[in-house]
Amino acid sequence: MSRAALRAAWLAASLSAAAAIVSGATLAGYAHGVHPLALLGARGIDGAPAFNLAAFVVPGLLIAFVAWRLRQAMQADASWALRIGAWLAMLSALAFAAQGLLPLDPDDLEATGSRLHASAWTLWWVAFAAGALSIAVGRHRGWPGRGGPPAWAGGLAALALLALVLFGPLAMPAAIAQRAAFALWFLWWIALAAALAGRR
Repeated sequence: MSRAALRAAWLAASLSAAAAIVSGATLAGYAHGVHPLALLGARGIDGAPAFNLAAFVVPGLLIAFVAWRLRQAMQADASWALRIGAWLAMLSALAFAAQGLLPLDPDDLEATGSRLHASAWTLWWVAFAAGALSIAVGRHRGWPGRGGPPAWAGGLAALALLALVLFGPLAMPAAIAQRAAFALWFLWWIALAAALAGRR
């Protein structure tokens, strides 16, 4: 089961990246350094349903499985912070998947669909930041096994993601900041899954 979680994390990251690369290369005029990933799955875009499925929905569900595996592997005396953090991390994974189920409307960014997509995006990073910090604080009791990155690494990942989402667009193109945030999120999950598999 632990090895399955690690494979799921790697598959999620690889599938999302591959979908972005392939879809971005086939959409005329699309530039990864300029346009958000969600534009590839926007209403009316050729291949949007397939992109949303491969880039958001399936990876989000795979990561939710990793979060569920963390919940299952916790020791009986796990701290409340660790338990709550795991639930928040799972919520982040489900919100990531929801971004693919709630595509943007490129002709009206104030439309209901666009607003729901933006809400899913916001829930994704808020839930992750809170969850990763909570796990970092609470992993002193009930963490499954002794492997994995130190507690401060989870806190640092949460703060780094917050910096990328909130302040990244001030220092770099918003599209680059978004992709860096996604990459950091996937790397955190891979590290967590590796810890569950007993690797340092």
